[in-house]
Amino acid sequence: MRSVWGVVTRSSVGGAGVSPAATFATVGELDAALVDCRACPRLVAWREQVAREKRAAFRDQEYWGRPVPGLGPADASLLIVGLAPAAHGANRTGRMFTGDRSGDVLFAAMHAVGLATQPTAVHAGDGLELVGTRITAPVHCAPPDNKPTPDERERCGGWLRAELALLRPRAVMVLGGFGWQALLPVLADAGWAVPRPRPKFAHGAHVELPGERGPLHLFGCYHVSQQNTFTGRLTPAMLEQVLDRAAQAAGVSRLTPGREVS
Repeated sequence: MRSVWGVVTRSSVGGAGVSPAATFATVGELDAALVDCRACPRLVAWREQVAREKRAAFRDQEYWGRPVPGLGPADASLLIVGLAPAAHGANRTGRMFTGDRSGDVLFAAMHAVGLATQPTAVHAGDGLELVGTRITAPVHCAPPDNKPTPDERERCGGWLRAELALLRPRAVMVLGGFGWQALLPVLADAGWAVPRPRPKFAHGAHVELPGERGPLHLFGCYHVSQQNTFTGRLTPAMLEQVLDRAAQAAGVSRLTPGREVS
């Protein structure tokens, strides 16, 4: 992939129907192309099967059933990297972490530290806005059992590389070890110096990476999965603490109670 004056070529972005000659001048263009990706047959089959069969509680809803683009402003200085869309969450609503219990935990914490305008995310038109923060993932389609294969992670990594080339983050918070391992080589390709041996994932881990676009603060946080939140491995206070540190490092001008996004 090449990046020249903010224009990213699609030549290294995996996906059927992506023209090598086309370019992404903006994050909006990238997102519009991403939602049409069909590069991973197993993921395409699964996301569409889930969208057809649905969960009984959502039987009357139309599922998104496509790749889910990033959420948040293109000029965000803080980037949150998750794992992949949930089958009946983002794969249903079409918006990252929206409509499932993992998202309930994440957005409540983001609201508590001034990074979201509301503590809940129910559907794509519910009025939620993120403050100085964008959420993305190394895999953009819902995988069976929430487990993408290494090949799927690598194939989808082209989208993450293209997105990062268009963003200017000062800090990144990674939810879980999968996202941490997927992101490190992407950061290296984008010009940040990743030490060797590579830093290990841990909750609360903080590494400062020097780079051509300035230093990047990398933070680790346990994923907001039900397995972690229901067992108490990750508490709201733990999540808010890492979010607060990442927002400070990114220099985000956060909301205060009663203040609205301008």
